[in-house]
Amino acid sequence: MAGGTRPAQAKPPAKGKSRGWQAALGAAVLLGAIGLCVVGAVSGSSDDLSVPAPATDERTETVPILRDAFASQGICYGWRLTDGYDVVNVGSNLGDGTAVGDAPGCPRWIEVSADITYTSESSDANDSAWIRVRGSDDLGLADLQAVETGLGRFGLDEDAFVDDPGWAITRAATTLPLLAAEAGLAGPAATPSAGPAAPASPLPSAGDDFWRDRWGWLLAAVALLLLAALFITVGVVQRRRTTAPGRGAAADAPSRSSRKLRSRVPAQRAGAEAAGRTREKA
Repeated sequence: MAGGTRPAQAKPPAKGKSRGWQAALGAAVLLGAIGLCVVGAVSGSSDDLSVPAPATDERTETVPILRDAFASQGICYGWRLTDGYDVVNVGSNLGDGTAVGDAPGCPRWIEVSADITYTSESSDANDSAWIRVRGSDDLGLADLQAVETGLGRFGLDEDAFVDDPGWAITRAATTLPLLAAEAGLAGPAATPSAGPAAPASPLPSAGDDFWRDRWGWLLAAVALLLLAALFITVGVVQRRRTTAPGRGAAADAPSRSSRKLRSRVPAQRAGAEAAGRTREKA
């Protein structure tokens, strides 16, 4: 080249923008995951703590069973489901919505009652159920206690009432005639032609259902966290590659070790002399 000048080297393509959008995308995904976790945690603050009543089919299928038992044993049977001081549902052999305690034509009666208490997830107290068997004055307390204890043989314990109060209370009512016969309060009950509808699926375990109600939020948050980690990792790897020695850097650029590069001097031909030097005279 004329004048001994070196040709200008092409400037390496800037990769700051590619690294920038990857970092921004990773940060956005990370913030989205954190937001999902917060929304999932807060969404449970308005949980419905009301006690559900028995389903329509559970009530309508229980009444005929109790009616047949009354015809064969002469004892009225019923159920009562409460939420504190609020009556959720009552029923008996006289029909859905009719209690046996004050019903005419029922001098002898037995009723199973359950009081359900649901607590918020922020509370330290657990959900609970209080199950009792009451009866008319002519029935002994020891006999009624034996009937109440017998409910556990059918799986009708506190956990069952907490998980599905409607099914549990109607199921308990249908077992009263059998337990009354075992306690000697009445003769054998007539064999029921049908029973109350069983739950379509196994009852969930009782206890804290915080994660059970928010598993969808948790999976989404984990997926976003993994995606954010992927973007951040890709950005870091590309940054290391572009800043490594010999990759995209100019030939005369200082190295990462801050050592000064030696200037490149073109090699002289053998026997050549410096320009402008005069020979000495002999």
